[in-house]
Amino acid sequence: MPEYRRILVVVDLSEDSLPIGRRAQALATTLGAEIDMLHVVEYVPVEPMGETLMPAVQIEDELMGRAKQRLTALATQLGIPATSCRVEAGNVKAEIVRIARERHTDLIIMGSRERHGLSILVNFTEDTVLHAAPCDVLAVRVGRT
Repeated sequence: MPEYRRILVVVDLSEDSLPIGRRAQALATTLGAEIDMLHVVEYVPVEPMGETLMPAVQIEDELMGRAKQRLTALATQLGIPATSCRVEAGNVKAEIVRIARERHTDLIIMGSRERHGLSILVNFTEDTVLHAAPCDVLAVRVGRT
């Protein structure tokens, strides 16, 4: 079995993030590994429809600020230091792979939702990351009813 010394936990800050984080924290504790937590803000600017819309830069700054607060709160719940948290802006799939390479990650842990019907044909984030990642990927099943 490979040695996992650095684990990248990717969360979308939904209600599923806490169980994903708990699984990652338990695994990291068992293996004596370090955890990095990542959330990616994928901001898609809208076409201005009037003067009341905030400038795109201001909207992105607000989204990033809120995400940082929520990620820090999640990390606190999990007992993970805020210094291990990172919020990035960009394409979710590309940023996960980039950060994993940059941080020399041994294992990426992320959520995976069950798919049905036409959604099976869509290339989801976990599929792309699985094939592009420089390391192993562990998908935690979430969103089951």
